[in-house]
Amino acid sequence: MIRRILVTVLISVFWCGQLFAEDETAAGIQEYRDLLSDGNPAELWVLSGEELWFTSVGPKGASLETCDLGKGPGVVRGAYVELPRYFSDVKKVMDLEQRLIHCRMAIQGFSYLDVTSYPFTKRGQETSEIEILVAFVASESRGMHMNIPLEHAEEQKMFDLGEQIFYFRAGSHDFGCITCHSGDNRRIRLQELPNFRNQDQARKTYGSWPAYRVSAGEVRTMQHRLYDCFRQQRFPEAIYGNDMITALIMFLAKSADGGVYNAPAMKR
Repeated sequence: MIRRILVTVLISVFWCGQLFAEDETAAGIQEYRDLLSDGNPAELWVLSGEELWFTSVGPKGASLETCDLGKGPGVVRGAYVELPRYFSDVKKVMDLEQRLIHCRMAIQGFSYLDVTSYPFTKRGQETSEIEILVAFVASESRGMHMNIPLEHAEEQKMFDLGEQIFYFRAGSHDFGCITCHSGDNRRIRLQELPNFRNQDQARKTYGSWPAYRVSAGEVRTMQHRLYDCFRQQRFPEAIYGNDMITALIMFLAKSADGGVYNAPAMKR
């Protein structure tokens, strides 16, 4: 009986110590983020993206001022919080990066290869134009509420596909999005893993992308975030601008519906 009581006490002490250590770690990480948030370098990407949006370039020598992101030609204010969405001119659902690819081809005359060959900035190299355009467009929705449309049948279909992808497990490690993002209080090293089945966490997380990554010294988009997630899951390499990625973004964005959008943010 005494031995059982001692074991119970020791287990209790152990778990209390673990919880205390986790609380200290979480507090330390938050303090680190608070210190970084005083000045977000992402604003430089935003300014560059705004300049590029209004600059006439490409074979057609045109700016993106007539690009319709869903709110009308040239309207960027509030566009990001309603993407992905169905576009009748192409008869499909697109996320922001897919739509920018389309506009750069249709309006500015670039080829598909021109606008997709360098979507993600490599360390120490020139920032990709798509990333700075995404930073600018996204910034124009700060303070607004996520409001992802599902009225069109294609939007619902894309959402359903994204949900299936989120719960799908495969690969050498039997991984899926669900592996890391379905429970509370999970972390890999210093990185918290948000639970996308918890709406508050989904809103906070999705509403902070794109983000400036301190470790990379670059702004990373949601397409890049998912690209890297698939890599870590040991899945085949994700194709940039693929409908499968858009479907997953649709599901994640809708999971954050109603949340206040506050990006580009800053992450470690």
